[in-house]
Amino acid sequence: MRQIFSRIVSFILLTSLLTTTLVAQRRNQPNVEAKINALIARMTLAEKLGQLQQLDGDFPTGAGRPEHFEMVKKGLLGSTLNVRGAKNVNELQRAAMQSRLKIPHLFAFDVIHGYRTIFPVPLGEAASFDPKAAEMSSYIAAKESRAAGVAWTFAPMVDIARDPRWGRIVEGAGEDTYLGAQFAAARVRGFQGPDYSRPDRVLACAKHWVAYGAAQAGRDYNTTDISENTLYNVYFPPFKAAKDAGVDTFMSSFNSLNGIPATADRWTLTDVLRNQWKFDGFVVSDYTSVMELVNHGYARDEADAAQLALNAGLDMEMVSRFMNQNGEKLVKEKKLSMATIDEAVRRILRIKFRLGLFDNPYTDESLEAKTLLAPEHRKAAREIAAESFVLLKNDNQTLPVRKNVKELAVVGALADSKEDILGSWNGDGKAADAVTVLEGIKNKLGPNTKIRYAPGCDAKCEDTSGFDKALDAVRDSDFTILVLGESAGMSGEASSRSDIDLPGRQLELVRAVAKTGKPYAVVLMNGRPLTINWLAENSPAILETWFAGTEGGNAVADVLFGDVNPSGKLPVTFPRSVGQIPLFYNQPSTGRPFDANNKYTSKYLDVPNTPLYPFGYGLSYTKFQISNLRLSAKQIAPNGSLTVTADVENTGAREGTEVVQLYIRDLVGSIVRPVKELKGFERVTLKAGEKRAVTFTLKPEQLGFYNAQNKFVVEPGDFRVWVGQSSADGLEGSFTVK
Repeated sequence: MRQIFSRIVSFILLTSLLTTTLVAQRRNQPNVEAKINALIARMTLAEKLGQLQQLDGDFPTGAGRPEHFEMVKKGLLGSTLNVRGAKNVNELQRAAMQSRLKIPHLFAFDVIHGYRTIFPVPLGEAASFDPKAAEMSSYIAAKESRAAGVAWTFAPMVDIARDPRWGRIVEGAGEDTYLGAQFAAARVRGFQGPDYSRPDRVLACAKHWVAYGAAQAGRDYNTTDISENTLYNVYFPPFKAAKDAGVDTFMSSFNSLNGIPATADRWTLTDVLRNQWKFDGFVVSDYTSVMELVNHGYARDEADAAQLALNAGLDMEMVSRFMNQNGEKLVKEKKLSMATIDEAVRRILRIKFRLGLFDNPYTDESLEAKTLLAPEHRKAAREIAAESFVLLKNDNQTLPVRKNVKELAVVGALADSKEDILGSWNGDGKAADAVTVLEGIKNKLGPNTKIRYAPGCDAKCEDTSGFDKALDAVRDSDFTILVLGESAGMSGEASSRSDIDLPGRQLELVRAVAKTGKPYAVVLMNGRPLTINWLAENSPAILETWFAGTEGGNAVADVLFGDVNPSGKLPVTFPRSVGQIPLFYNQPSTGRPFDANNKYTSKYLDVPNTPLYPFGYGLSYTKFQISNLRLSAKQIAPNGSLTVTADVENTGAREGTEVVQLYIRDLVGSIVRPVKELKGFERVTLKAGEKRAVTFTLKPEQLGFYNAQNKFVVEPGDFRVWVGQSSADGLEGSFTVK
């Protein structure tokens, strides 16, 4: 399996080395701006407004709607979403090529964690702490997408999310800014490569700009209210990393931010994105978010919403038609200038040129069948899935399960659900292609093991009538695999939960299994942290597998039976109670830090401050020890750097991979600083007994922050540094910036 991974990673590394040069070349193609200006000079206002419009195709079939064909022939529609499949795409593109100016059509689709070959959900993939894996899965998704005619994906989602009640936490990299930025850049590189006009790359889109993940009460689409300083230090960096990696589109978010809806926020869309960051791509609204300016109470009517969005810096409207239908009127009333419309059109045409659509608007229909779900794609999906799993508990080496087990019970409806293992936003993935956990176990063990499967209850688990049959299977078997958690529909967009315990009466089922006295392990499937206190205290072993994708069942079996040693780490904190939320490891310092002996300090009366499982936590089937921390200097200049080195040793009996993590704390700052911040990590694979030195370099970009004036500074002062296995442990050192 590693051969597939290594071969594709080598290819990605090679193309990554070329990316900076080739992206610069692509951005400076001769005569492109002149060609764009010449086109704009010939366009009617109706044609210009057509380029700013994106409409929705027929999702089940992937076909364009009859209206789309009429509009593109007249040059009145520039983009669609959900129109896909090489034949469908070419049919609509041929209609576009009949238009007066023959401006090619742009086809978009939500390719979040795979097109047809589905990889782990992004939160799960982030648990690998392996950006190269994310780059690889994004590359494969791009290759399949482009073969199916899709040139633009609405990914990556790079929102920082610190409230697990929010369903869309599943789509991002979790709670940490540094980790989020690494994965944002990796996914952009994977989707776009050095040249996204190639037939195996797609245009990426950084979303949701901005602060969507901070929705109040964890309720989707809800209001956000965040200081500018927190935006610069926490929420902006992953977007900036995506921009610096070459992303050429952004998507505005549904939420209002500090009283201004993001789709009409000139500060974020123009002042920050274009003036500060020099972004020259275009911004698309989220689904009907221009229309929703009226619901926000920010726009009086359709025309008002259109002029607010366009004048703020929005370029393309998704699905609703306020800009298209009111643009001419707004120009006549001088509420909207032709220069503003022309600039939005210019940005969109620029990207169409960079995509190569003017030179080659059509998709090679011969590629689709041989590209989608290719064997090497499935192998990569299996390997990345296994790398994303987090071993939360493993008392007395309960796992791995012996392959020569004679009788095995598999309990839980999720164990045999092809739909749920794909997770939410599963592209054009097909349930029929998915390998369930039950199937993966059967594939692994073969005919010599008797496997008894009993769902016990469905994922909602409101009906316990199936418990008795499940318990009979447990009693008659030597070992039990309990597959528990959420259905795919319980996570993702519009899937916020106020209670993040195991759904329904699943916990009753676990307790009943435990009472039998038979050994068992819990496999979790979910798209968010769960409050699983009883499991943590009482179950012998817990393996977090998220929603693992097309090859998820085989990957789960690989880890359960020891062919793969788990190495994932939590990219997000698991709370003990929803009452602790928001709970994240890098909280700002407080004037009254926790003191168990002093009531008047920052704590709860009824639950510890500490999480159930901290950020960065994850076990292995072997043991690792970190020792001999050393710093290259005790004192550096603000523009200097230092190296931090520690030895990591595999003290167990089998090969394994540890994610060594570097954290710092700036002890005194001009604004209050977090108690810890991740600033580096490295995956280290060691044979039993092997020891290796791991070195990190701390540079100004890791030591600095945005001050009260939102200027990036490295301030003199004392720092602490930790190297460890999670955010909750580590060897500690110190240094000073002078």
